Amino acid sequence: MTDTLAEHSSAQRHVRQYGKINGVGLWTLFKREIGRFMKVWMQTVFAPVVTTLLYMTVFKLAFGDRGRLMGDFEGLNYINFLAPGLIVMAILQNAFQNTSSSLVQSKFNSTYVDFLMPPLSPLELTAGFIGGSVVRGLIVAAISALGIQLSGLADLNVVHVWPIIWFSLTSAIVLGALGAIGGIWAEKFDHLSAVTNFVIVPLTFLSGTFYDIKVMVEPFHTLALLDPFFYMIDGFRYGFLGVSNGSLVVGVWVTGSLSVAGIFAVWLMFRSGYKLKA
Repeated sequence: MTDTLAEHSSAQRHVRQYGKINGVGLWTLFKREIGRFMKVWMQTVFAPVVTTLLYMTVFKLAFGDRGRLMGDFEGLNYINFLAPGLIVMAILQNAFQNTSSSLVQSKFNSTYVDFLMPPLSPLELTAGFIGGSVVRGLIVAAISALGIQLSGLADLNVVHVWPIIWFSLTSAIVLGALGAIGGIWAEKFDHLSAVTNFVIVPLTFLSGTFYDIKVMVEPFHTLALLDPFFYMIDGFRYGFLGVSNGSLVVGVWVTGSLSVAGIFAVWLMFRSGYKLKA
């Protein structure tokens, strides 16, 4: 009886105690998400950078040093106008792909219990998955920007630092959250492809990435102003060019609100166990 009590007392002493935040668990999940895409960096980092540089090369060969002919970007080099948009596009696509692919693969391989069983709260799960997507998006963006600058494809002179930081972070958060929502909702990769093809790609290409939206006729000009991706790209571009098509105040409000809403939606899905818990 004494030995049993001693063993019980010893076991109690070795039980891990967690505070309000399981810092070790959150850090482990965060490292797992980063390690997951870094193991295949040729596919997840190098390939998107090459794609961005190829876009820049093709447009450079097609348009040369031609300036804009109308709108707020009159007289500015088109390639310098294009580069920030392509960098944000890389952030959007890679942040979305990181969380969505991670969660869909976990469901497909039935390994989602690996992050549901540990003592991680819904908020910690949300922070871990979205945090990994933010890192991937920003890494791809930073290397793409460095490659564009060093190759001489465009001149990325920083005019304002805060829009670059704000809009790159919020863009990565919003798309990381959207990827998590899609990954939890999707039951197979075809469902995820539908989200990419019918939501992400159209919103990206109609957001003014490749052109000044002021050349668009109605109703497409108004639709572009309703596209949240437009404010992400326009605000980020303002950091390099010093001019924008839309209101920066509206852009900050839209991206900030979407970031909070996205985080809350992912938290709610993890909390309810939607399509994750039987």
